[in-house]
Amino acid sequence: MTKIGIILGSTRPGRRGEQVAQWVHERAARRTDAGFQVIDLLDHPLPHLDEPTPAAMSGGRYQHGRTRAWADAIASFDGFVMITPEYNHSIPGVLKNAIDYLCAEWNNKAVGFVSYGGLGGTRAVEQLRLICGALQMADVAPQVALSLLTEFENYTTFKPGDHSTTALDALLDQLVAWSTALAPLRATSERQPRA
Repeated sequence: MTKIGIILGSTRPGRRGEQVAQWVHERAARRTDAGFQVIDLLDHPLPHLDEPTPAAMSGGRYQHGRTRAWADAIASFDGFVMITPEYNHSIPGVLKNAIDYLCAEWNNKAVGFVSYGGLGGTRAVEQLRLICGALQMADVAPQVALSLLTEFENYTTFKPGDHSTTALDALLDQLVAWSTALAPLRATSERQPRA
């Protein structure tokens, strides 16, 4: 069965992302065409990138055990939903750092985005689309953009509107379809010998 990771891309105290990740997971768990699991970056404490060899050149050989654990976690999924707030028109540094730790483990996988912020986090997703494209990920067009003004009561309690649920369902439909369609490419790259 296709396996999708829901990456909670903020570790900030008081983050709204936990509520969003729970909503995405609960909605996704109703599906029968894929399995879904939340990946909380708090569970994968990665210091500022400290691998001596760039991931693209490492051939999957990492020096640190925490990097190998992160690589194993990401490699086990066929696609991802990345949940991100918007900080200063971009993504949190912790999410960028976690992405940069790896390379091949992201390749030939589909990715969809759920963002939140004053303007729904859309500018953060613009950045993520470029980053994921550089990692040979296929980003799906449907996106969920959650405004702190309209979908968080008192800016803190998440209460998604029906339109957001509809958008999430469209995102998951395409994400599962693309993750499944990319399986032959992933199988081919897994058979390639590592340098």
